[in-house]
Amino acid sequence: MSIEPAGKVTFESVPETWVAENASWGDMGVALGLEKPSAVVLTGEYRTWAYEDIPGLSTSKEDMVSLWQDGISKETLLEIDSGVHFIDPNYMSNLIPNWERADVTEMADRISPFCGNTSFSTYPWHEDYPYYSLYEATEKVAQVFQRMDRFEALQTLHDETISGIQERLPPESERPAIGLLSPASTEPEKYYPYRLDDTTAYKHWHDLGVSDAFEASDIQSFTSDRGTIDYETLLEVDPEIMLFYTDKYWTRSEFRETYLTFLQGHSVASQLSAVQNGEVYPAGGMYQGPIINLAKTERAAKQLFSDIFDQDEQLFSRQRVANIRNGDI
Repeated sequence: MSIEPAGKVTFESVPETWVAENASWGDMGVALGLEKPSAVVLTGEYRTWAYEDIPGLSTSKEDMVSLWQDGISKETLLEIDSGVHFIDPNYMSNLIPNWERADVTEMADRISPFCGNTSFSTYPWHEDYPYYSLYEATEKVAQVFQRMDRFEALQTLHDETISGIQERLPPESERPAIGLLSPASTEPEKYYPYRLDDTTAYKHWHDLGVSDAFEASDIQSFTSDRGTIDYETLLEVDPEIMLFYTDKYWTRSEFRETYLTFLQGHSVASQLSAVQNGEVYPAGGMYQGPIINLAKTERAAKQLFSDIFDQDEQLFSRQRVANIRNGDI
């Protein structure tokens, strides 16, 4: 198997255990029928709500290790002794304190390869090698675990599901511009903005054909400059719809009782069109593999096009996902 930036990666046999950088890579393996990874960098960012109604798939993360403990230690990786690390080696050397590429090479030699690609968001250190699409990355996992039949079935299910949704959407000129934001608290006075780029975090928004409300502004993505914006800046843009990345999974009612109620009572936020029209929704997390993507696409379609998609309608087959996981292609 070949994957950038690791290059060619070989295994003597199919790995029995595995570690994932985040929920995107974790969900790729789960969608292919594997048990959840032994560890991810932050277990709190692996949202398993999408697994709730997939037959035979547990939402539990009870045995999953969170690698980040004020950093990532070599001792933790050695103790886990994984058969493969779906972690971008450049992620380790650029974002993890006290790690250099030589440390990654050492751990790869002592344990197993680091063969991920950080594709959910853009980074300056990622400019010299490609970002993988969700299914390009999933194919790499399928190659390592020799589950190409499941991969092909997942891709077919995805294509059929997305096509079925897109056939029902209004013309592109009638689709909304969305403002993606991460609130600094549950009673926010500032936000971390996100631009709608081409990485995997935004796949479902692109599939639904919506546009970026910040496109014509000077607002940069939080992942680029770590900047924040306030309500005055938001009012200048005045997004039709606001979607919040938050630190946990929110049901629709919990979200509205917490965030929308606060915004409606705020002297400035209450002037925003999205707040006045009740068009403020949870955006989920940044990470998604095949199952989470299907669930996030379904939820987003119902949020943005509630006059087309009924709230109780299932836009993808949960049983078909379960069958693919089980190898019943």
